[in-house]
Amino acid sequence: MAAKTVSLRGLKCPLPALRTKKLLAGMAPGDELTIECTDPLTAIDIPNLLRQTGDTLADKSQADGVLVFKITKK
Repeated sequence: MAAKTVSLRGLKCPLPALRTKKLLAGMAPGDELTIECTDPLTAIDIPNLLRQTGDTLADKSQADGVLVFKITKK
């Protein structure tokens, strides 16, 4: 199981969701991906993306304008 953290800060919709989808496509089941975003729309886009891919949102947090999503690849 691998864990990866990627900063997508400064990217605007739809780039964070597209980059997340591409990252998840290259991961193995059980791998964990943490992404950091500053676009407020990712609060909607990332959960919608995960509903499409079937991957799991393990945790979501926000601090100082940064949204952090912890995703587990299915």
